[in-house]
This record gives sequence, C-alpha cells and structure tokens, in this order.
Amino acid sequence: MTSREELADFIRSSFRSVWSLELLLMIKREPRSWTVAEIVAALRASELVVTKCIESLTAAGLVSPESDQEIRFLPASDDLRKLVGETEALYAKQPDAVRRLIIASSSGFSLTDFANAFRWKG
Repeated sequence: MTSREELADFIRSSFRSVWSLELLLMIKREPRSWTVAEIVAALRASELVVTKCIESLTAAGLVSPESDQEIRFLPASDDLRKLVGETEALYAKQPDAVRRLIIASSSGFSLTDFANAFRWKG
C-alpha cells in the first residue's frame, strides 16, 4: 500500500484540476475508447476544458490517445494503475480532501500559505 504522502504527491502532480480527475475516473470505469465529444457530453464540460485535461493526463502517463479525437484509460505502468485505484478509493471516501490537494497544487499556493494569509501580523 502506498503511503499517504506518496498518494498526495501523486494527486498533486497528476491532476491539474478536479475536471481531470473526474474525466480519468469516468473513462476508467468504462474501459473503451472515448471521443472528445462523448467526454464533453458526459461531463457537461467545454471542449477546451476536456482537451486540456486530456493533454495533462497524457503527459502524466495515465491515458493513451487512440487517435486525434479518442483516448483510453491506459496507465503507463502498473504502479500508476495502482495509484489511480488508490486515488479513486480516497476520492470516494474523502472527496473534499482530494479536491483540496488538487486545488492547492494547481494554484501554486499551498494550504499553509492560504492559512497563513489569515494570520494576524501585528
């Protein structure tokens, strides 16, 4: 089993937005080739959001392009597949914790920085 810190590092480095996590989990649950149009319709997201998510997930080695407009859930290694499974389980149990990890990393702003912004500096 992966440590909490390793899993948190994976989540922070692999998902630029909650959209990308939702996209990955959706295509993982139904293993087949997905078109961009199908993903846009299923997630009710814009094509731009979906395209950006696909680019980042491809760069992270979590999806594989089948063609110019199709992708498939296909992690580059068994370790990545395991980390995705653990992320999915954590997201099911503690969705807010996973969202906070993603949001904090995508903003370049840590939760500690956020908390410190409210400290009294008298």
